[in-house]
Formats: sequence, structure tokens, C-alpha cells
Amino acid sequence: MASFSFGAGNAQKLASIPLYALGRLVTALIPRSADGWVFGCAVGIADGALALWRVAAADGVPAVWLVDSDRESREAAAQGIPHARKRSLRGFWLTARARVVVVTHGFGDVNRYAVSGAFIVQLWHGIPLKRIGLDSPETVRSGVLPGWAPVRALLAFMYRSATRRIRLLPAASHAVRGRLESAFSVPDARVPVTGEPRVDVLSQGTPEERRSLARAAIGAAAGSFDAGDRLVLYAPTWRDGAPDPAVPSAAEWQAIVDVLTRRRAVLLVRSHPLGAGEYTPPFATERVRHLGSDVLPDVTPVLPALDVLVTDYSSLVFDSALVPVPIVFLAPDADEYARTRGFYGSYADVAGADWATEWTGAAAQLDAVLSDDAERARRIAAAARTSARVHAFRDGQNTRRVYRAILAGTGARPTRPTEGPR
Repeated sequence: MASFSFGAGNAQKLASIPLYALGRLVTALIPRSADGWVFGCAVGIADGALALWRVAAADGVPAVWLVDSDRESREAAAQGIPHARKRSLRGFWLTARARVVVVTHGFGDVNRYAVSGAFIVQLWHGIPLKRIGLDSPETVRSGVLPGWAPVRALLAFMYRSATRRIRLLPAASHAVRGRLESAFSVPDARVPVTGEPRVDVLSQGTPEERRSLARAAIGAAAGSFDAGDRLVLYAPTWRDGAPDPAVPSAAEWQAIVDVLTRRRAVLLVRSHPLGAGEYTPPFATERVRHLGSDVLPDVTPVLPALDVLVTDYSSLVFDSALVPVPIVFLAPDADEYARTRGFYGSYADVAGADWATEWTGAAAQLDAVLSDDAERARRIAAAARTSARVHAFRDGQNTRRVYRAILAGTGARPTRPTEGPR
């Protein structure tokens, strides 16, 4: 079962209205510091927040990472990052005092009741293919009186009021900028085209170095594999609590493993952190491994290790295009998803016209990519064209551009000289 849905989450928000009101009152009375920052990320010590942390910390910025579990505390300690529990009184105080608040998913990445008045930096966690925020009707669906228009209107008002506090929302390109402006209801001046900090790792070092480090990281997280094994990542999209229609049947599992065995490949299954799927073959095999966020919080750095990506509507389509990785699209519910959630453009704009609708077809396409050099080259070229459309920068300096934008927005000055292009 899924661990979260918009219906349940929005019902909780409605019940928490008094806490939001109290938080706004208290933060109006607490003066914010001149230079303190707090960081948070829903998936742990990872993503664009970690990239920005490293640049800010190197410049001497006083900052604290707000964690939500013992695991995150251990990860922060291992990296020498000062941290505190976000739901604690100290977490509230640190958020209420911070000049800059950095998040990747939502205000709940830090202490959500203490963000009013801060310079909020929303790094987001991927270029959206599916509609998000106010562009999607799912965002304002509630488990309380779900069909009542006033409830949906109230949720839309709350969402818009919250997102308008965002002062900086970096975009990967002008093509992506419009999506973020619309989804978060923020003016274009707050959505600079800087590139995403989270993907700088895909442009740093040589391709050979990136691939070697990525394969080693996957081996540490999912178990060792042979040097000649090729790696295939399957990353299905969260469906807001609904059952995943792409879970393979026993016969489909056999077809998948037959391809993996024949082509000396390993399938790495990464379900969405907010969802769950029964992606375990009904028979023993070393050809299928789990690579969830519980063992690898940030998947972006390991994308150079992949030989093929299998996905439906994930933003990994755009991240992996920077490598570039050939993609097999598997979307059994594309028409229904377009109706209920919606896409930016059409699904065919990204996936082409030949996406698979079930695993038998996806396995056949996977077999072709792993065995036919021409087919592999065709899909790599398609990924490269996608990258050219959505990524304005590929120089590994996105994080520094974002950092300089924050300094400009807050009127601060770096305490140590920063490097990189201006």
C-alpha cells in the first residue's frame, strides 16, 4: 500500500489550520537572523539541497540540516553536517530564526509552521513531465468531503498562499520555467534559469569516472554484480495511493528474467518513495534487485551506471538524458493518467509513439536495446534531443549559480570567494 496520498495529506492540512495560524503569529514575533540557513529534504541528506549545502558550507554560511529520523541523523553526522529534529522545539526555533530556508519537496522538509518571513528556496526534485502543484487537480483533492467544491477551493487558496512565499525557484531552462511558474503560482522574477543543483553531479569529472563511481555505489547499495553485467533501472511513478498497474504477472516476470539472463543484465527496481509496489519475482533470481530510497536516497549520482532506464512518467526521463541513457517507456495507463493528472504537452512528445503498455512488450524492447547497437544508438539520440530541450546548462555549475542568486536576493555577500562562471 502507498504511504501517502494527496487525499490524506490534504485532510491533515485542513486539521492543522490552527497550528499554521499559530506558527505565523509566533514567527512574526521572532526576529530572523542576518545569515542563518536551514536545509531540509524529504528523502534524506541528498538531492539539490545537499549540493547547495556543500557550496554554502564551503563559503562559511552558518546552517543546520533539519532531519526526520535516526537514519537521517546518522547520515548527517557521518558527513559532518550540524543537524536537529525538524519536529522538535529546536527545529521550530531554528526554522523561525533562519534567514534562508532551503527545501526540495515542500515546507514539511523543515518545520512547516515556522517558514513565514524567511527567504524560501524551493529547489524542487526534478523537471516535471506530469502536471504538478496547481496545474494538477490531484493537488487539491481531499479525503474530507472530496466532492465538495468549497473544500477544494480552500485547499487551492492554502496552497497558493504557501507557494507565493517562495522567493527562489531555480529552473533548468526556459522551457521548464513556465511549468514551475504555473504550478507554484510565483512570478517569473523568482524563477531564474540557473540549472538544477541536483544534476551537477552528472556533468562533473569524465564520463568514465562518473560511470565507475556510479557502478560502485549501486554495488554497495544493491549487492555486488559481475563486471560484465549491464544495469537496467525500473522507476515507476507514484500514483497517489492507487494500485500500480505495471506490477508484472508471474508470466511477465519470467519474460523479464529471460531477457536479463540472455543479455547479462540486472534489473534494479526503484519504487517511488511515497508509494509501494510488489516488485518481487515469484521465484528466486539474482537478476532482480531492489534499489529503493531506503538503501539509496539519491538516485541521480548513479544514473551514469545505467545501460537502460525503464519508466513511465518519472522526471528521471530528463535527468538521465544528461548522461544520456536509452529509455524504454512502459505506461499501461497513459490515457487515464492524462485525464486525471495531466501532462505538460502530450506524453508522446517525450515517449514517442511506441511506448509499451505491458511488460511483455517492454521486455521485448529492452531485449532490442541490449542486443542491437542501432536500436541503442537511436534511443540514446532521442535522450540527447530531450536533454537539449530541457537543460540550458551542462557545465556542473548550476549550484553556484543558485547560490549567487540567493546571495543577490538576500543582499548578502559571500564570506569566501566563489568560483565558477558568472
